[in-house]
Formats: sequence, structure tokens, C-alpha cells
Amino acid sequence: MTLVKKFTTFGEHLRTLREINSLTLREVAASLTLDTSLLAKIERNERQPTRQLIKQFADFFKVEEKELVDEFLSDQIVYKILNEETDLNILKVAEGKIKYIKTHNA
Repeated sequence: MTLVKKFTTFGEHLRTLREINSLTLREVAASLTLDTSLLAKIERNERQPTRQLIKQFADFFKVEEKELVDEFLSDQIVYKILNEETDLNILKVAEGKIKYIKTHNA
């Protein structure tokens, strides 16, 4: 069940989950034993969460971990190619390489 609109960043998605649950930054941070400023930076996309922290967010907000991982990884891809002088065809090339690597490493 996805409550958050698509095409948000990981941080925006996280903030929306927190706000839907009427929680403050401080409450979420305390529950996850995080520094409040770190959580705020993650929500503003100034810091990146670890994979373990993504799992903790999923458990805390009772959402699928895959939902958050997909949001996080898609951000990584976007930020990587955003400032490159290329078009979206690069994503098709990458998709082909993923299929190639998966079949040759199986």
C-alpha cells in the first residue's frame, strides 16, 4: 500500500510518511535512536541513509522495505546522470547491461 505520490525523492517520501502519521522529527528520531538533525538532513536530501536505516524506516512506518529501497536507488541513479550531457537512452543501455550481467553471472 503506497500512500505517497510517485516521483518524490527519498527524503520527501520519508517526510510524507512522518507527516501522515502526525509525528515530529524528534519523535521519529528518538524511536530509531537517531540524531534529529541527521533525520532532518535525510528528509531534505542532504544526507543519504544506510541500507540498515532504510530497513528501520520501513519497519517503523510499516511500509514495504522494497518501496523505500526503490525510492532510494532511483534517487541514486537520477543524481548520477542528472548533470551529464546525455539523454534518457542511457537508461535503456543500463537496462540492457543489467540483463547481460545477470545472465553471465548466474
